[in-house]
Amino acid sequence: MENLWNNYRLLVIALGVVIVGFFMSAYVVNEEEQVVVIRTGEPVRFVNRPGSDYPAGLYFRVPLIETIQRIDKRVLDLEMTQEEVLSNDQQRLLVDAYARFRIVNPQLMIERARTTEGVRIALEPILNSALRQELGRRTFANMLTAERGTALANVRANLDREARQYGAEVIDVQIKRTDLPSGAPLQSAFQRMESDRAREALTIRAAGARDARVIRAEADGEAARIYAESFGQDPDFYDFYRAMQSYDETFRSARQGEAARGQSSIILSQDNEFLRQFRGQR
Repeated sequence: MENLWNNYRLLVIALGVVIVGFFMSAYVVNEEEQVVVIRTGEPVRFVNRPGSDYPAGLYFRVPLIETIQRIDKRVLDLEMTQEEVLSNDQQRLLVDAYARFRIVNPQLMIERARTTEGVRIALEPILNSALRQELGRRTFANMLTAERGTALANVRANLDREARQYGAEVIDVQIKRTDLPSGAPLQSAFQRMESDRAREALTIRAAGARDARVIRAEADGEAARIYAESFGQDPDFYDFYRAMQSYDETFRSARQGEAARGQSSIILSQDNEFLRQFRGQR
């Protein structure tokens, strides 16, 4: 057995490396999902995307450099339950509605919302606002006629226009139930006012969060590009930059320890390799 190991040791090791590398780089894309391959924070390849040249199947990525993000390709639901809406005849209505959407532009979705759940969070206040506008133009009796279909078509068009900014397409919008609220009229009015203000604040926060994600993504991409160009052109600068980061982290920890415990010491010989850049020597 020992002779067998000595004779085939390199072969076994090489086979093990190949197996580990295969499992780290291989990934399977199912029919109901699409995959975005991300390198240094930027999408570089799309698999099973509508109109893509890469159908579902087995694919490979560069380990440690490329990551993958799976995005549902199926039709997704957006629920709106027990929302109070004021009709044109001043009737306070409790509306249960839903929308169906799907991701058609995964790159834009990642840049603006990161995940499908982020798309849902962004579209919820927009769906609520669009329903309020359309139902506010019509009486409660009109919502029981064929005019309800026209109102929902307008809601779907408005929601789809906003959803395109997040890489999504709205397929359908429907109202499941419309009821009159219970309780005293004054209490219902207070609840409506509170709901309006909460929805307005949620819309503002969603818009701010969207803009922040876009700015952060653009800044991260630009920083990654500048770092890559700088480090590639001047390896000595990269070595110097990493050394400065190491010094800052080490001595900051020492200062914090001194403040917390009353004292802190770092003892190094003058020819220690850690201090090479600190001394300005190469």
